[in-house]
Amino acid sequence: MNKENLPSAGEVPEGQCAAGKAICPLSRVAAGTVVCVRELAVTSEVSDRLREMGFGVDQHVKLLSTQDSVICLVCNARVALSEKLADLILVERLAPTA
Repeated sequence: MNKENLPSAGEVPEGQCAAGKAICPLSRVAAGTVVCVRELAVTSEVSDRLREMGFGVDQHVKLLSTQDSVICLVCNARVALSEKLADLILVERLAPTA
């Protein structure tokens, strides 16, 4: 998936994937949401580094905060990302567990 296929910020309600879209950027997910990484739309060097930090495909990530940077819980570690980088991590929201 390339950046041209992503919805613009004006088309997506804050904290939600676009209607009918199962996959959206990590930066568009509400804090407290658990998501599954589906694609890293970055260069191979950045992709390698993200995987080293735990952001591999199919990895579950909990978004903790989107205040100044995007803070996630991944592999029992807190990781801060820039909003620009979080825009390139495509995720799918997981159904809440009972």
